[in-house]
Amino acid sequence: MSNVILCYRCGGSLEDLSLPLSRRDECPHCGNYLYVCRMCRFFDPGVPRQCREDDAEDVKEKERVNFCDYFAPSPDAFDAAGKRAADRAANELDALFGDTDATDAGARTDDALRDAEKLFR
Repeated sequence: MSNVILCYRCGGSLEDLSLPLSRRDECPHCGNYLYVCRMCRFFDPGVPRQCREDDAEDVKEKERVNFCDYFAPSPDAFDAAGKRAADRAANELDALFGDTDATDAGARTDDALRDAEKLFR
């Protein structure tokens, strides 16, 4: 078990942030809020409500900021294997559908809008 706290989402180090984490603290690397169930030492996907603290209120969205009084950041919140799998899946989707940049997306939106307008003429 490491003493360094990492962001649950990107794995970036949070050593520059002061503890306890504020409800408004964001990861300096990916910008996600940190006061979330997925970042807490009581988070456990294998138990009911995914929380090992029996007195904590039920939070439906585990990656949203909440007001839980039992929140304590976990040094084990980041799952490196899960991140690698997600990155691999995203790369495979990019390879399958091809990378699109904003200009291509904008051009397709304009074409779709033009086609829709033709339907009503």
